Amino acid sequence: MERCRTDCIEKPLSRLFMKFGRFVGSYPIWFFIIPMLISAGLGAGFYFLKAREANDIEDQFTPVNGPAKQERSFIKDNFPYNMSMFSSQRLYTEGTFASLIITLTNEENILTKEAFEEIIALNKQIQEISVNDGKETSTFLDLCARANGQCVPNAILQIINNDASNINTVIKFPQHSAGRELFFLGTTVGGVNVDAEGVLQSAQAIRLYYYLKEDTETQAKAALWLKAFLSFSANLSMQSTTISRFTSLSRQQEMDRNTDDVIPLFSITYFLAITFSITSCMRLDNVRNKVWVASFGVISAGLAVLSSFGMLLYIGVPFSMTVGNAPFLILGIGVDDMFIMIASWQQTNVHDDVRDRMAHTYKEAAISITITTLTDVLAFYIGTLTGFRSVQSFCLYTGTAILFCYFYNVTFFSAFMTLNGKREKSNRHWLTCRKVPQEHSAEYSKGYNICCTGGAYDKNTGAEEIQPINFFFKKYYGPFLTNSFTKLFVVLLYAGFLGVSIYGCFQIKEGIDLSNLAPDGSYVADYYHDEKTYFTKYGPNVMVAVKGKFPYWNNTERASLKKTLEKFDNLTFIDSSLFLSWLDYFVRYADNSGIDISNESNFTANLPQFLQSGYFQQDVNFTNDAIYASRFFIQTVNITDAIAEKNMLNALRATAEEGSTNNVSLLVYHPAFIYFDQYAVVVENTVQNIIIATVAMLVISLLLIPNPICSLWVTFAIASIIVGVAGFMALWDVNLDSISMINLIICIGFSVDFSAHISYAFVSSSKSSANEKAVEALFALGYPIVQGAISTILGVVVLSASSSYIFRTFFKIMLLVIIFGVVHGIIFIPVFMSFFGCCSRPGKVNNEKGQQVDPTNEQRNKTIGIYHNMGYKADGFGEITFPTVNKIENLSANVQNIDHLHRRPTQGSFNPDPDCY
Repeated sequence: MERCRTDCIEKPLSRLFMKFGRFVGSYPIWFFIIPMLISAGLGAGFYFLKAREANDIEDQFTPVNGPAKQERSFIKDNFPYNMSMFSSQRLYTEGTFASLIITLTNEENILTKEAFEEIIALNKQIQEISVNDGKETSTFLDLCARANGQCVPNAILQIINNDASNINTVIKFPQHSAGRELFFLGTTVGGVNVDAEGVLQSAQAIRLYYYLKEDTETQAKAALWLKAFLSFSANLSMQSTTISRFTSLSRQQEMDRNTDDVIPLFSITYFLAITFSITSCMRLDNVRNKVWVASFGVISAGLAVLSSFGMLLYIGVPFSMTVGNAPFLILGIGVDDMFIMIASWQQTNVHDDVRDRMAHTYKEAAISITITTLTDVLAFYIGTLTGFRSVQSFCLYTGTAILFCYFYNVTFFSAFMTLNGKREKSNRHWLTCRKVPQEHSAEYSKGYNICCTGGAYDKNTGAEEIQPINFFFKKYYGPFLTNSFTKLFVVLLYAGFLGVSIYGCFQIKEGIDLSNLAPDGSYVADYYHDEKTYFTKYGPNVMVAVKGKFPYWNNTERASLKKTLEKFDNLTFIDSSLFLSWLDYFVRYADNSGIDISNESNFTANLPQFLQSGYFQQDVNFTNDAIYASRFFIQTVNITDAIAEKNMLNALRATAEEGSTNNVSLLVYHPAFIYFDQYAVVVENTVQNIIIATVAMLVISLLLIPNPICSLWVTFAIASIIVGVAGFMALWDVNLDSISMINLIICIGFSVDFSAHISYAFVSSSKSSANEKAVEALFALGYPIVQGAISTILGVVVLSASSSYIFRTFFKIMLLVIIFGVVHGIIFIPVFMSFFGCCSRPGKVNNEKGQQVDPTNEQRNKTIGIYHNMGYKADGFGEITFPTVNKIENLSANVQNIDHLHRRPTQGSFNPDPDCY
């Protein structure tokens, strides 16, 4: 029953691949030309690349349906901007602005007359920056955001009335009152030292903001002015101060620069891949040399990228920056499959017709490649279920590219293998295509040297000669690995690996640092550094909104609301002294005016006059004599890192949910929450994708690997490698974010690649003992796995030199995936599977005593080779028709060397495939 569950799929599929391989081998020209024509046609889709680029940071790197986006919609609808009373804390976006952080070069107190003379002069120069849009010239004073008819000033400069000599006056921190004006300095004066009464004594940094209007009429001019501001500030040369700069456009502009950084790396990557592939496939034998085959294997991967990307660009799929990692990955996958195909080809009989050799190549390699392709594609397509568009885009492009890579491997590349096989069949030189003599031939003895001979093969098996590295795996590494003492060491090594990995998993940090989206050396990084150094004391000024109607005039309900809002003040990261409530001010206003607002009519009658007197009119949605929403402000403190941001967001939302009752519904919002939302979903999305993908991998393995227990070993390998990569990436200072999530999805596919190849070879082996099965599996696929791993690493190693966090992170995790995958594939999995004899595969023949025994590959190949030399040909499925025993006994002495294991008492057939026994 167990055998039927697997062989009912695996055996027919294997035969189908044999037929297809024979078909490709029969018509190689068509399978070579048609894929190139398809690739050329689909590649034209790159014409739309610029139009499909989607690098908007918010759109690509924040959750698609994040709660903060819904909260922002509510704030936007209920509290629209008042362009005549601009207030930065009331913005529902970051706003349109430019900013400078100014520090002293000697890091001393910046609150001096000399320093502020420079700052005031700089401020004046900035306000005089002008731009021309082709119609008129505009300065900052024409484009600035206004309040009370004037450009919104910088608080510290307004306090000293733009006079440096006034800097020594008494200034309170963080909140300073001057007449009816109340100035908050927490975000504009940094690195402060205050006395017991809260008076500023010294500071290390001053931050200046320049806010621009937010309307469609000035949008284009504002963008021009911000660019002019960056150019101006980049060339500033101050005597005693240093300056870092930033604008609301900077993060996106610097993000876009990442693409320019990675494009030159493509050529280096393909050069390395071709060089390695050629080197590893090069042979001294001038006929068996696989130089051209290796080259076209790399070209095949390139065609896959061209076709898949072009097709998706044709149909309008957004092209995120993260997709830039995909070609490096596809190259590794394509070359890995190429090595498997070449290894399978080399094990076929060189005397067979090329079509038969292709049939057997497909039979042995295609199933293995199909397993890994299906698992890779499923892993990536499952990744499209995540809530990040950057991950969705990457997974869709990469999954599709892997499908094309598979398609081109079994058509274009295999067609070229056929053409190359025809050259080998006629014993022609790999470079000149001239016929060359075989070793020990008459021509060879006439003085030909190593450059003019070739076509050697194993006389016993008829297959190509074993390469030294394969011989190493069979004679040295395999026996060493299956030694009892080595197995004990491997078990201890795995226990150590698992222990360190699990420890690392508990050290994982969540969320992407926005400063990492800019390239190294960017002015944005300098600004973020100064901000983190001097301005972490005060975090976001968070809105607490009351949704829907509420009886604010009712004293009991008002007291209940106040008690609810006090729960926010009681949070450890909230400064209760900076709580801002329009309602408290209105109650105070009513008390001072002798107005009774304890009934609805008096409350609604006097509220409009109060709101018109200041900024609070933007905090109350008062329409048709009814309040539909209102908001309050709480000031967070000591939000210094990603963990603090996550805890703050969770605590605020939990408090809002707890405070919401039948009478009141609360929400909290700040523009930064759009980015903080990743903390709420990144772990959930990652775990969800990993579980779904792993289950899918298990199902595919159960269907295609002819032993359920071994399929479980493949699943075990997936889980083990994921734990290892997650743990070690944390120890390598890589956060769990939308970028590393991509790589963990890759991890699933690649872990299957390594484990499935070796597991399939193990279970397909007809050796009698588990140790022999492990050695044979390593002999057959150890070198191709190492080749594929090295080629993949070469495919991504150039990314380590990238100045972009996105591409460096990709390299780090890919390196971990490949290293751990190889270690599992050629160390852990063979050893662990050798502990269990259950991963065997039925396949018996009768010996001379009529007993059923397992034939070995070596014996089968020896038999096939000897009979081939005797003129007996294999049919399309590898079956050789044997004469009767009486005739066999009368054959030449050569025949007597045939192992008695393969004699049959009656006329019949011998199939080298144990499936057919």
